[in-house]
Amino acid sequence: MDKLLYFFIAFFLLSKNFAQTQEGIPMPAWLDSSVIYEVNVRQYTEKGTFLEFKKHLPRLKKMGIDILWFMPVYPISKIKRKGSLGSYYSIASYLEVNEEFGSSEDFRSVVNEAHQLGMKVILDWVPNHTGWSHPWIQSHADWYTKDPATDTIIHAAGTDWFDVADLNYENKNMRIEMIRSMLYWLDTYNVDGFRCDVAMMVPDDFWLQFSRNVRSMNKSIFMLAEAEESQHRNRGLFHADYGWTFQNLIHEIANGTKSAIDFVKYIEEDSNKFEKGFHMYFTTNHDENSWKGTEFETLGSAHQLFSALTFVLDGIPLIYSGQEEPLKKRLRFFDKDTIGFKNFVCESFFKNLITLRKNNPALYAGSSGGKINWIETDVNKNILAFKRTKDQNEVICFFNLSEENQTTKIKSKDLNSEYIEFNSKKKQKLSEGTRFKLNSWEYKIFIKE
Repeated sequence: MDKLLYFFIAFFLLSKNFAQTQEGIPMPAWLDSSVIYEVNVRQYTEKGTFLEFKKHLPRLKKMGIDILWFMPVYPISKIKRKGSLGSYYSIASYLEVNEEFGSSEDFRSVVNEAHQLGMKVILDWVPNHTGWSHPWIQSHADWYTKDPATDTIIHAAGTDWFDVADLNYENKNMRIEMIRSMLYWLDTYNVDGFRCDVAMMVPDDFWLQFSRNVRSMNKSIFMLAEAEESQHRNRGLFHADYGWTFQNLIHEIANGTKSAIDFVKYIEEDSNKFEKGFHMYFTTNHDENSWKGTEFETLGSAHQLFSALTFVLDGIPLIYSGQEEPLKKRLRFFDKDTIGFKNFVCESFFKNLITLRKNNPALYAGSSGGKINWIETDVNKNILAFKRTKDQNEVICFFNLSEENQTTKIKSKDLNSEYIEFNSKKKQKLSEGTRFKLNSWEYKIFIKE
């Protein structure tokens, strides 16, 4: 961006009268039925480059992916580096790409190709801290949090992130430069938004500053928070956030300590807490896989059921790099460890779920889709049963959230129609008194004809 645009940004950032009544960024219309795919460039291919990943774009498009979330593409600090390659989240520059992944033109070509295929691209943004090699360390030490006793820059308090330096959001100049850096990627590379790392560790008024600047430039972007803070969504600062409570709950259900009753309670409490936007639901991601274990370790034989559940709730589903293979190992975080794509055994599983979601407006995200309405059965402890309706479209879901086979009977009086079951494609009438069997961790999804 040129100096005139920088001046424009700084002027509005510091103006006390600018858009004081405006909060948040309008919801992009293309989010309604979207599915996010997290791209781990380093581990995606043997070479770990943008251009090698680019070869997978037609496949991902065919699978039905709408949004590519790239883990940080920026240079990684060498000072205090962890492992041989360091953490993606230890940023050495906000305005460059990691040369280990390729050139800026290589990345631009990936973004352009994705756009040509009809996909959006969001970048992982790391606003809470930088790496120790970042030029701000030397040129703007006052932009960082310091130990008052020693006047030295510190890492993020309460963490073991010793490879990063904590930024000081009381410094207005740092905030301006942070927003300039974010707008640089929107302007120069035409990316479509950001997944914001540890968004809850950055002051809300910064996100408000950023959103006002995006509004002033008439940009429509997607903002995803790695957080689960109601004010982020209720104020419109983020369109979506992490479904951490969902994530923790499905692990407890998988190990038998929670049940379908707990899930119903979670959804009801959650809907009262959040007024806008929606959660991103997932069974795994880069953190879950590397630190807690694969979805096979954490969810066992329930992993496909919970993946299917993320596609029929009122949020936006995430697929992590390699789930379509499937990925059955923990990827090393600070060192090279290739996914090793070969068979794509689960690709059709995800493709079918994506198609289900796109073809049924009742399953769209947030207020664009249908509200979750519970269906009463005689096995409420183990069977999660609900329907979502949008105009003439109706989808009914039954999930056996236990490892025991269940035979259930519908007790709700408002069902009396014929449906097509998603997996078997068989027709079945559902009404009060209808009985059917669900095996261990089995689910049935019915679409009204």
